Amino acid sequence: MSATPPSTATPLPVRVAGALVSLEGTVAVVVAVVLVVRGLAGADESVVNGFGSAIWFAVLGGAVLTGGIALVLGHRWGRALALVAQLLLLPVVWSLLTDSDRPVLGTVLGVVVVVVLVCLFCPPAARWMVTEYADPDDQQDADRSA
Repeated sequence: MSATPPSTATPLPVRVAGALVSLEGTVAVVVAVVLVVRGLAGADESVVNGFGSAIWFAVLGGAVLTGGIALVLGHRWGRALALVAQLLLLPVVWSLLTDSDRPVLGTVLGVVVVVVLVCLFCPPAARWMVTEYADPDDQQDADRSA
């Protein structure tokens, strides 16, 4: 038996979105680690500063990973981080599909971004989000009329 009432239980689409967002954050953190290792190994940094990029990937990846874990655990605040991350990834997807020679990577990332957005905006996820702001009197009236 679940400790939370069914009306406030985290819906499956939100948990799926959280898992995918956690994966995105994990990839970014791994990229940060790889950049640090490359920098320490003496890779040429005349074009790109690996350590600066590593800090960027670690901070953003850590935030995205935190938001994904929050969604999996049923914390509503993780949705904002997840949505912002997906919206920021849309131009990356477009760039990978058009300007780079990486259309497969762009397609995979695009599918993940679209799935996360659909999961976060589907009706069960929207109902779950508004339960925090619902008036208890309205809920009692709805229960009586049902």
